[in-house]
Amino acid sequence: MKSKLFCLILFLAPLSLIAQKNFDDYFTSGVFRFDYLLSGTSNTVKVTEVQQKKEPFWGGTLHLSTNAPTLGNYRFNVKDQVTGTLLFRQGFSPLFQEWQATAEAKKMERAFYQVLRFPFPKNKVVVEIECRNREGHFEKIYSTDIDPFNYFITKELPVKNDFSVLRKSGDPSKKVDLAILAEGYKKEEMDKFVKDATRLTDSLFTVEPFFSLKDEFNIYALKTPSEESGTDIPGRNIYLNTLYSSSFYTFNIARYLTLTDMKTVHDQAASVPYDYVIVLVNSSEYGGGGFYNFVSVCTVDNFFAPKVFIHEFGHEFAGLADEYYTSEVAYEDFYNLKIEPWEPNLTTMVDFKSKWGALIDPTTPVPTPRTAKYEKKTGVFEGGGYMTKGIYSPTQDCRMKSNKPNSFCPVCQEAIRKAILKCTE
Repeated sequence: MKSKLFCLILFLAPLSLIAQKNFDDYFTSGVFRFDYLLSGTSNTVKVTEVQQKKEPFWGGTLHLSTNAPTLGNYRFNVKDQVTGTLLFRQGFSPLFQEWQATAEAKKMERAFYQVLRFPFPKNKVVVEIECRNREGHFEKIYSTDIDPFNYFITKELPVKNDFSVLRKSGDPSKKVDLAILAEGYKKEEMDKFVKDATRLTDSLFTVEPFFSLKDEFNIYALKTPSEESGTDIPGRNIYLNTLYSSSFYTFNIARYLTLTDMKTVHDQAASVPYDYVIVLVNSSEYGGGGFYNFVSVCTVDNFFAPKVFIHEFGHEFAGLADEYYTSEVAYEDFYNLKIEPWEPNLTTMVDFKSKWGALIDPTTPVPTPRTAKYEKKTGVFEGGGYMTKGIYSPTQDCRMKSNKPNSFCPVCQEAIRKAILKCTE
């Protein structure tokens, strides 16, 4: 018996050594940046490469964490070209994906600029881009071989932006690193920008779980000046010369503030290590926008700016969905009610066991009526994700639903906590 056990250990030893491959076996210092256009219509999608680039500062984890559940409507994979080993994976939800759900996308084709970033590889890799189909499964839409020794990979030095460190908690590879960019601030308004960035990030750390885990964040405020103050408001014929060309009236929704110039955004952010980019817009108008692992945008001088800032970062950081269902939106048939949404704070009840059932009191009925009796309870309340029927959210109100609550519901808090721990592992 002892000899058989000894042989089994010897047999398994090489497998365990393979499993212990670490980050340094595959990646070196710096960032590989892959820029491309995502184009198509409501039911087509195409990827067109624009450029490959090396940047100096990787702010992400130094672990090969590829087994975590993938959130987002898209994801990309980085694989070793020789062995096919998955080295890096990240989900994301671009503005293009929202546009595909608009009426306009049924009539015409549009292209949106995209940027993928991952640790710079030591050897040849394959980059795959996948899109989640209507049934909730990922389908490969693009694949390309990357040679890190290709001399056409641009290695120009990043823009040298002056920046203020708003919070420094430790090694970027073990912290959540935020790059906050100034939009619609003139050069002489940079003191205002730093004060605005400080005020809004301070507001983030007043709510859980950010309050308890604030020491897991590094925050940089990058002073990126514009020629004019403010932002575009097409519905009022206001057009200003700003660095990132941000604009209200996205998809013809007055309050929807976004930007599409992701090339300039990442060019300007590259002077610091970062995981997430936030763009602050020097305006008193109400509005913003946020997209998972992509970007979040909001104005700074509106009364509700701190709450909008927190809400939009919830989208970008943890993939949280909008829980409102009565506000004006441009989307048509956004969710497939026959499958479970990937967002952690919505359910169609198709696979509710994968969601927040453990947080519900056994005496709370499921589904849960929107009555005063359950106003403070975690349950399963019909309405959310822009739809009044067939989709459910965890509480009657939350920071992801309206401007009334000051905090996130327990389900959203848990999703945020997981996202923080994933960045700091």
